[in-house]
Amino acid sequence: MIPGLRLSNIAGSAKALAMYYRMFANDYTVYMFDRKDNISEGYTIHDTAEDTVKAIEKTGLNEVYLYGASQGGMISQDMAVNHPGLIKKMVLAVTLSKYNETVNEAVRCWLELAKSGDLTEVAKDYTYKGFSEGYLQKYKAFIPFFIKNQKYMPVERFVILAKACLTCDTFDRLEEIKCPVLVLGGGKDKIVSKEASIEIAQKLGCECYIYEDLGHEAYSEAKDFNKRIFEFFKE
Repeated sequence: MIPGLRLSNIAGSAKALAMYYRMFANDYTVYMFDRKDNISEGYTIHDTAEDTVKAIEKTGLNEVYLYGASQGGMISQDMAVNHPGLIKKMVLAVTLSKYNETVNEAVRCWLELAKSGDLTEVAKDYTYKGFSEGYLQKYKAFIPFFIKNQKYMPVERFVILAKACLTCDTFDRLEEIKCPVLVLGGGKDKIVSKEASIEIAQKLGCECYIYEDLGHEAYSEAKDFNKRIFEFFKE
């Protein structure tokens, strides 16, 4: 599993992640790969992909079943293009394969907000862009508390990783991906766009499912999201 551009560190939510992926536990050993700690300005999606491959190889794994969401999906594509023998099946969720204006607008907004040195406003903007109206209405009383009490990654690290989202450029090489792929997207995705998911699936000629009423956080909201991944892996 390769997650998206999270504002908080994975280590801080290990128990929650274990619960989220419990469906896979009986059939698979689940590994979660985060970006490495020491990164510098100019770090790209390709750099991240190569570092992730090295980490996977360190574990001795091969022919992995790979799931990447958001920025994790960008990284996964790069891995599949440049290391086709490593991946047996792959799920790409709410992600893109090339620059578009939707992701540019979102990232540029976050970079501007991050100039304050505090990621609270970035988290607020992400929340209202990422979740559906139904979710925001249901949890509106709790959202300010959740945002205020998050333990965020260093701002400098976030800025580098956010800029990396604008370097994804695998669209013209997608046909080099040899493994079966499932694409999952959000119909109201305000961060990478619905169209980004569709164009990946069309280029690959693979199965695609769009949650029309959900946005970028479809993987958090859709009750059958992990079930779709699990069934695709088990086919």
